[in-house]
Amino acid sequence: MKKHNGMRPQDIVVLLKIISIRDDKWKNIDIAKAIGISPSEITEALNRCKISGLIDSKKRKVNTNSFTEFLIYGLKYVFPTEPGAIVKGTPTAHSASPIKEYISSDTDVYVWSNAKGTHRGQAIEPLYKTLPQIVQEDELFYELLTIVDTIRVGRVREIKIAIDELNKRLKDA
Repeated sequence: MKKHNGMRPQDIVVLLKIISIRDDKWKNIDIAKAIGISPSEITEALNRCKISGLIDSKKRKVNTNSFTEFLIYGLKYVFPTEPGAIVKGTPTAHSASPIKEYISSDTDVYVWSNAKGTHRGQAIEPLYKTLPQIVQEDELFYELLTIVDTIRVGRVREIKIAIDELNKRLKDA
């Protein structure tokens, strides 16, 4: 049995991308190209996720119950983040859909730093460095990532909304 050396942030990104694809006919190279991670990193991420029980034994389908539990109760402790300096970037957490529809806050804007970004706000470290450049290509993937960032950095009310939105998106995954 392969040794598990702990989860990495890109493991969460890989699983969210698999969920956003909505079928199991993908290849590792497809995931790698879509999120800017090498194919070997995809293989390693899937191996870690299999050992953790977050993906099935064939490494094709995310175990949504276990994954949801991890996101809700463990993510903010394993991959914490805090708002940083004011930068130009891509909106995330409660500053992006679907959470922004419930929260009206023009003062607390959170973004992933990105020179081509359209908003200014406090920087949030993305789970993986390529995310600010690639999220516009997949709406569901972007929504899942903003929900996850809300869980990582949000306040109680925002986290509750994020959990509800996460459950809506994962119920058919």
